[in-house]
Amino acid sequence: MPVHPPAAGDELLLPAFTLWWREIVRFYRQRSRVVGVILSPVLFWVVIGSGFGKSFQSGGASQHYLDYFYPGALVMIVLFTSIFTMMSVIEDRKEGFLLSVLVAPVSRSAIVLGKVLGGTTLATIQGLIFLVFAPFAGIHLTLVMFLLSVVIVFLVSFALTALGFAIAWPMDSTQAFHGIINLFLIPLWLLSGALFPLSSASQCLRILMEINPLTYGVEALRDVLYPASQGDFSLIASLATLVLFSLFMFGVAFLMVNRRTTKPAA
Repeated sequence: MPVHPPAAGDELLLPAFTLWWREIVRFYRQRSRVVGVILSPVLFWVVIGSGFGKSFQSGGASQHYLDYFYPGALVMIVLFTSIFTMMSVIEDRKEGFLLSVLVAPVSRSAIVLGKVLGGTTLATIQGLIFLVFAPFAGIHLTLVMFLLSVVIVFLVSFALTALGFAIAWPMDSTQAFHGIINLFLIPLWLLSGALFPLSSASQCLRILMEINPLTYGVEALRDVLYPASQGDFSLIASLATLVLFSLFMFGVAFLMVNRRTTKPAA
């Protein structure tokens, strides 16, 4: 019986699917991570939102801070899930699993695609679960609003997961990974318009917020969930920026994998 070589699609999709499924199973076996990823932003949203209360005003109209802060809290869930899921890259290297994948006849594209899509799926699911609290933020979801939210959350998740992969790939220490998170990614979220609007920021902060890709994710969610609000960017412009950011970060992650594998063995 003749043996047919695997198709090019099988060489990419099957390993990518296997790595994707491994990320899903691995995450949901650790129930404390699932609970922590959801409850921490919920508590943050309630405490911060209740603390500011009605003292916050946006666009000349009074808006409770719980309502304003809701899209930012959703993006926080996506950020935490996307980034910390990619710590599995470091753990896989320590356990020897990553080495076995690298020496196997598997396309490097499959490694990036499987890991990034795994983290993206988890972050998207976790973010959409947070939509359960939408009525408490004065949001009445329609089907169109929900579908647009899915698209936005997926794009933000994909971009941040690819970013987390690119950061984790050259690292051998989870402590160093946490250091980078605290130094770089938390300020990225703080300057995304999650806590205060771009229009009320100082000129220096406004420039930083305008070049921050995460700002467009928060603005896109706010435009969808609060159609009456006047955002700083149009929904189309925000979506286009998120698509470009996602493609760019996936390209960076792909280049990191190939650059790493071209180094001579010690």
